[in-house]
Amino acid sequence: MQFNSKYWLKFSLFNLFIVALLGLLMRYKIGFEFPFLDQKHLQHSHSHFAFTGWISHTLMVLMIQFLEKKTITFKAKKYNYILVANLISAYGMLVFFIIEGYGMFSIFFSTLSIVVACFFGYRFFKDLKLIDKECLSINWFKAAIGFNIFSSLGTFALAYMMVTKNIHQEEYLASIYYYLHFQYNGWFFFACMGLLFHFLHLKSSENPFFKTSFRLFFIACIPAYFLSTLWWDLVPSWLYILTVMAAFVQVFAWFKLLTIIIKTKLDILENYPFFLRYILLFVGFALSVKLLLQLGSTIPALSQLAFGFRPIVIAYLHLVLLAIISLYLLFYSYANHFFYINKQIKIGIILFSIGVLLNEIILAIQGIASFSYTVIPYVNEMLFVIAIILVSGIGMMAFYSIKKSNIHPPL
Repeated sequence: MQFNSKYWLKFSLFNLFIVALLGLLMRYKIGFEFPFLDQKHLQHSHSHFAFTGWISHTLMVLMIQFLEKKTITFKAKKYNYILVANLISAYGMLVFFIIEGYGMFSIFFSTLSIVVACFFGYRFFKDLKLIDKECLSINWFKAAIGFNIFSSLGTFALAYMMVTKNIHQEEYLASIYYYLHFQYNGWFFFACMGLLFHFLHLKSSENPFFKTSFRLFFIACIPAYFLSTLWWDLVPSWLYILTVMAAFVQVFAWFKLLTIIIKTKLDILENYPFFLRYILLFVGFALSVKLLLQLGSTIPALSQLAFGFRPIVIAYLHLVLLAIISLYLLFYSYANHFFYINKQIKIGIILFSIGVLLNEIILAIQGIASFSYTVIPYVNEMLFVIAIILVSGIGMMAFYSIKKSNIHPPL
């Protein structure tokens, strides 16, 4: 079977729909009575499946398609087996985390996903040698693969603590944030930036900062992990200074890169419909907010407040996962014509993006209110309604994208 990126991206949209359904179920359990499933187990299933079945699967498909576009001799069909194995691990975690939480089968499929990630990284690293070395996306993709594998150390630490029941709060949180950081800010971010450089056809000959921006983000990524551990008293002063510098470097690199792109590449987006341009604008704004929030978190008092209140953590994680990564992957998929856009798909994308925006607003309000221990009335009900909007949007988008049609409406 030949590699078909559209075929594999249909799984991506279906998996995103499942992720949204799990989120809706968890919101229902918080606001209303539903005793049949364990909330913690649902949360583990939701997060693991979102990472593996939605984002990692989609990034793999789009990176393979990048190789197909960039070289003639590349044979992509060998990646079909890797994608099948990744989906098996994703669906295995989806089911068994709900059934048993951290148990034998869920840890098995979680480990399988890491093995698949390593094998994909090995194959992709080798195939990148076929690409012209002047292509700026190469370094972003190499770093993304490295951070993906690097993040697995946090998973193994978590699994060990869960199995042995030897859980210490500080080490437990540090392991979670380690995994999340090198997934969100490593694997996800660097892979998306590689796709962005490819999409905008950025070349170092146009501006030397295009190459410099990678070096700055790469150097800052590892010390930036300690932004998540500033609440821990064991962080020495020299490491704190290094962490603050990393936060500043990321803000500088992003805003300078964004300024250059706006000045030189904005005309590329004129050929795309307004709602796609709006989504990309929203993603850029969300990423800017995220990096500024990271910089603000270097203030110790703010860091302890932020990580001390669950709504703040949830708001931040959803800002990255939904407003930045998920919306960008949807933009990239539709802007590159993997699916033909009709009226229903357009409505679905807009509905989903509105749901993301409302979700962030309510979570932010809830988080800020938690500083003064103020209870927002009907906040759980509002978040449940927003979850319905998210499910409706992605459901409509996925259904009409996957559905076969003989009519191919223009973009």
